[in-house]
Amino acid sequence: MKPYVLALDLGGTNSVLGVVDETGKIVCTDSFRTQSFSVLEDYVEQCALVAERLFEQVGGKDQIEAFGIGAPDVNYWGQTIENATNLPWKGIVPLASKLETRLGIRVRMTNDAKAAALGEMLYGAAKGMKDFIMLTLGTGVGSGIVVNGQLVYGKRSFAGELGHTSIRPENGRPCPCGRKGCLETYCSATGVAETAREYLASGNYPESPLHALPLDEITSKDVYDAAVQGDRLGNEVFAFTGQLLGESCADFATFSDPEAFIFFGGLTKAGDLLMEPIVKTYNDTVFDNYKGTARFLVSQLKDAEAALLGAAALAWTDR
Repeated sequence: MKPYVLALDLGGTNSVLGVVDETGKIVCTDSFRTQSFSVLEDYVEQCALVAERLFEQVGGKDQIEAFGIGAPDVNYWGQTIENATNLPWKGIVPLASKLETRLGIRVRMTNDAKAAALGEMLYGAAKGMKDFIMLTLGTGVGSGIVVNGQLVYGKRSFAGELGHTSIRPENGRPCPCGRKGCLETYCSATGVAETAREYLASGNYPESPLHALPLDEITSKDVYDAAVQGDRLGNEVFAFTGQLLGESCADFATFSDPEAFIFFGGLTKAGDLLMEPIVKTYNDTVFDNYKGTARFLVSQLKDAEAALLGAAALAWTDR
């Protein structure tokens, strides 16, 4: 086996490439702006040129075992990106095959949240686990479900969109996906900010320092900063968010019986403000057969490295 893999974290703003060894050490990286390349072939060529510069730093392309990509809206079985809303190319995009042809290296691609679960299993908090659920709490809510050591993909590879399970189906918040009350609309960073705005508008928290901020500019970080200073509203927002996540995890446990739930993303920086109500609500609401069987963990991967390590894990494991 060759000593390195190439990894690509393909985001709507930036594309980050890195060479990674089997232990998870990122040897070298480079990046460029995704949106600068509206033509797919131009993007592929830019990606290849950056990759070739990285190859030179580790002794050439012959040192690279495979190329893993984490990207939004990936059809794993077709190895295509399909109808991504935040990328410059529309429709069905055969990125993996084009890069494989250009570079002459085996390329594998999966959804970025699923790649993150692989990275956690190979290098992070899920090391040694075969059954767990990973939830990424960022601008949205992403997820990856691992059963018997394998990612769950489903027929069209879109299984496990747990952020779009409806937790308030009747009078819930509208979601861009077309449903109402999706978990993502409440338990993402944007959802936390929206909950804070609703609480402020209720008139029940006149003492909150968040009143000093323009309502439409409040962020989840503002809510956290207020909470750690003792603000009642901030603390109750995180308690409510944790309650919803705990209820959802109690439901999720029934279909995969996980050893652990692993949380990643900006909201996890709230620590016990979020994690304690998650665990309490889970234990209060889960089916008795699952009580006390799952751990609740925060990712061990650094924010800046997690996406690359997920793509690298795909390259190492998907053969």
